[in-house]
Amino acid sequence: MNNQILTRDVNTIRRLGIDALTEKLGPIGMIEFMRQFDSGYGDYTKERYNWLDNLTVEEISNEIKNKRQSAEPQI
Repeated sequence: MNNQILTRDVNTIRRLGIDALTEKLGPIGMIEFMRQFDSGYGDYTKERYNWLDNLTVEEISNEIKNKRQSAEPQI
């Protein structure tokens, strides 16, 4: 093994990493692995207050019940 220090630019490192992941995991596995590091966007805390600020506990409870009933298999 060569002890020489190699310097590589960010794009080369990224390409080599994606190549290695694709080789070991396959293309779909590579994509699933990469999705774990997507941090999303926006300000979730601020948006959550906008969604929930005007809801009562009763409204939230009713919504949960409705979702559970609609998810139950119809026999």
